[in-house]
Parts: sequence; C-alpha cells; structure tokens
Amino acid sequence: MMPPTAPAPRSLTSSPAVPGPPSLEALLGDPYDPRNPTGHDAFGVADDRGEPLGAGEAVLDSWSANAEYVPTALGGRLDGVDELVRRLRPVFRRDAGLGLGHGLTTLMAALNVWAAGDEDQRAHTAKLLLTGERISVAYHELAHGNDLTRNALRAVPGPGGYLLNGRKQVINNAGRARAAVVFARTAATDGPPGGRDHSLLLLDELDALPAGRFSRLPRFRTSGLAGCRLGGLAFDDCPVPAAALLGETGAGSAVALRSFQVSRAVTAGAGTSMLEGALFAVLRFAGERVLYGRPVTALPHARSLLAGAYADLHIAQAFARSAARALHLYPGAAGRYAAAAKYLVPLLVEDALGDLAVLLGARSYLREGPYAVVGRHLRDIAGLSIGHAGGMACRLTVLPELPGLDPETEPAGHLLFGSGPLPALDLGALRLRGTRADPLLASLPDEIAALPGDGAPHRPGSGLLAELGALRSAAAALPPGERGVTAGHRALRLADRYAWLLAAASCLGVYRHGPGRDAPDGMLGALLQRIGQRSGRLPATPATAQSDEVLLADLQSRAAAGTSFDLDPDHVSRQLVR
Repeated sequence: MMPPTAPAPRSLTSSPAVPGPPSLEALLGDPYDPRNPTGHDAFGVADDRGEPLGAGEAVLDSWSANAEYVPTALGGRLDGVDELVRRLRPVFRRDAGLGLGHGLTTLMAALNVWAAGDEDQRAHTAKLLLTGERISVAYHELAHGNDLTRNALRAVPGPGGYLLNGRKQVINNAGRARAAVVFARTAATDGPPGGRDHSLLLLDELDALPAGRFSRLPRFRTSGLAGCRLGGLAFDDCPVPAAALLGETGAGSAVALRSFQVSRAVTAGAGTSMLEGALFAVLRFAGERVLYGRPVTALPHARSLLAGAYADLHIAQAFARSAARALHLYPGAAGRYAAAAKYLVPLLVEDALGDLAVLLGARSYLREGPYAVVGRHLRDIAGLSIGHAGGMACRLTVLPELPGLDPETEPAGHLLFGSGPLPALDLGALRLRGTRADPLLASLPDEIAALPGDGAPHRPGSGLLAELGALRSAAAALPPGERGVTAGHRALRLADRYAWLLAAASCLGVYRHGPGRDAPDGMLGALLQRIGQRSGRLPATPATAQSDEVLLADLQSRAAAGTSFDLDPDHVSRQLVR
C-alpha cells in the first residue's frame, strides 16, 4: 500500500535571498596549520576522544550555519539546493561528523516542518534554528532499522492530544537537541504495515516534557563519525499536545519520503568533499615523498591513482549536482535521481578513498599527522552513506519505476546543467512515485550526438546509447515480483546500471553547458572512460596515459593556484607545499 499524499506545502522561497555570510573556508582556516584550532590536528584529537570539535562548532555558530536550513521566506538562507551543498563543502572537507552532527541532522528534521507544518510550527522552528538551537529527527528504532513502516513507537489519543510510548534509538543529537521531530505509529491496530500507519510529531521543547514520562537515553559509540552524538529518546505514557501533529494524521510516511528526496541529494553532494580533501592530502604527500630518486607523483601507478580519484570526484559531483537542481526543475523525477545519487555517489567516493589509501600505504592507518584525514574520511564515508536510507533502500526506490520510463521524454534543458537561477523549491511537487518522464536520461542521445568525432565506433560515449537501449529492454521484461523487496541480484543490478547512465548524462551536460565547459580538452572523454571502467558495463576504451595526463595537469594546476578540486572550484585555505 502506497503512503498517502501529504498536504501540499508552500514553496520554500518567496522573498529575496538573505545576504550571504562571510567565507566559511576562511573562517575555518588552513587545515594543515598545526596552530589552527580547526585544523586537521585538532579534528584528529577530537575524533580520538569521540567528541565533536568544539572550536569547529563555534565557527559554524558564528557563521549562523542554521540559517542555511531555514527558507529565505522565514529569514534564513535556504534557496537553491545545489548552492546549499556548495556552501557546506568546507565543513565536509575537514570532518563529516561535524557536518552531519551540526547541520544535516537539523536539515533532515526541519524539512518535515517546511513540508507539512502549519504557520505557527514553521515560524517557531525557524526561530529556534535562527537562534542557534538544534533539532533532532527521530526515525530509527534498532529493531527495525530503515524500515519505517514497522516502527513501533506509538502515539495514542490522550487528554488534549497524544500519549507517546516507546523508544527511538541511534538518534543524532538526541542528548542535546532542544526539539525533535518524532515518527510515531498512530494506527489503531498492529496489523500489516500500511501507508497511513504513522504520523510525524514536532516536540518543540523536549525539556518541558514531564519528568518520569520522558528521558534521553545513553549515547551509542560508533567506529566512524565518532564526533556524532548518537543517543535515544524514551517515552512512557508521555503526553504531547494535539498541536504537535505535523500535517494530517497518517501522513508521516508521505512527508518523510518527500523530505528524504532533498536530504539524499544534499548528503550525496556534501559527501563528495571528503574525497576532495583527501585527494589534496595525498597529492601533497606524493609530491613530498621520494622513491627511487624521484617524487611519488612521477611514478606511473601513483599518477594513475591520483588521476582516477580526480575523475571520480568530478563524476560524483556532476551527478549530485544534477540531482540537486532537478529538485527545483523536474520534481516529478527528482526523487528517483536523488535516490540513485545517494546510492552511487558514496560508492564512488569510498572506492576513490580506498585507492588513495593504497597510495599512502601504512600511513593511511595513522590517527595523527597531516595525512590522518584520509583514513578518517575513509572510516566516516561508510556511516554517512547509510543515513536514513542506505544503498539498498535507495535502489529499491529506483527499481520499481524503471519498467515504466517513457523513452520519448523531452530532454532536460540546459538550466539543469548550467548555473542560472532556479525556481523556488516546492516540496509539494515532489512525487512519492516518480513520473514516467525521465528528462536527464532523455538528454543522452542529443548530448552524445553533439560530441566531437568522426563517428568511429570507439569515440567517447559511443557505447552509452547501446547500454541505454539494453537497460530499457531489460527493465521492460522485469517481472512484478522482482520490483520490490524480493528483488534478486540481477534486478538490483538494473538500478546500478540506471545510476551509471544518469552519471554519464550528468557529466555530458555539465561539461557542455555548465561549470565544466571551460575544462581542458580531453577532460570529458577521460570522465566517460572512467565511467566505463568503474561501471563494469558501459563499453569504453581502456584508460590511457594521455587521459591520465589531462586529469593530472588540471589537478596540479588547481593545487598550485590555491583553488579546490571541485567541479565548480572555490578558493581554499591550504598550500600544496609548506
């Protein structure tokens, strides 16, 4: 049974954007300066203690980071989702735990309020955030994981509202949040899971709940994201007012699934900065380390690993960027794109981080020093990729929609790939089940046709159309029993193939119409080659020394110029050689 349609919310932006804050990169400073209280050394010490870095949180508070999660119409800075990702990059370059613990958890909670809250709930939540308070989001229960339909915490009718009974566990900031959005069962019976079983409740003052009826549970320790404070909330016939309900009774699943579309895109995009930060560290190491009488950067294998990681960064960022902008431009398909990006992008990042760790060798296991950030990011990416929707949940979001995709869809316009202003984000327009139209996938034929070349079979991108046709044929033949939780490996592989095609379409688009259009000659071809190698499915010519040299030359040029390695580079506070 599909979740119900939640009440359509207003757009997130309806007033001029709030003036931007000072540069967060400059405020955080050079991560390689041992005297910097928000440098790599300081983050490493905090990570070993299993605590968030206080100096880092202080910088984010001074920057009014919470304003990034509040719509401009309510006094914040939340406008374009792609720009939100870009502004969060300096945090995730340094420490994913700080980015998740200080910010993304609050965003995940607040999106439910912006999507379904009434005027009072929205205004009160905005006030809390703009004054620096934290809001947690309580979906998880250890017994049920990401299966929200089986969550057992119950909200039953009580005097003036509801009585809450049960526990939420592994909840970020549960021990220190002032407020929480709680996912609770409101169905009258414990029958089979259904779309109207659960509702969302905004508990805007946790400390005002009656003692003995509410408590905060002890913290859970984790191997990655050690600075995140994961705890829990416990309720025992705890009364909450009727005004706590977000939206309609039974609409909790629908509201949450819409909110996930935004948080998936943001998490995928922000997480790519972990690879960017690690890539700089390893490039710096390879330039300083001498083997066989020459720097490591001169060794062919090392050059290939660095070039490959740089390609993976740009593929991941192109895909995440398209998914973020699609939320504004193509809301009917955006949920599918966000899920595919949330699945594939962290895999790209994790694989590339693993390659960089190989280049570092035993140093990748060190927990201190200038290169410890690589091992820390490698540990943390696994936790960040799970979140409220891990890879399997994301593939199961995509898979049922593949058989019905319309091959005659109008291709995506250039605005999806460019940098022009976007229409307001309308959470009410996001679909629980995507439309048949697939503008990003439909852009492939035109973009491939526009590639330079003489039509030879092995020109860049020549195998993409064949894979597109094969995917459509295989998806059309997929039996109903293979489109849900009982899907086997071959069926799930279709979701993988679809994600790789979206990544290829994104690279083609942003390198022809977006921030990649000024890239060196050969860059796009190198990325398409990399997609062919990584996917294991798309036909592609083998990697060549020439493509590696194109990638490395651009990488080293940016490092020397003091700009980031991102698809759309910014100034960074670090030096290649000290």
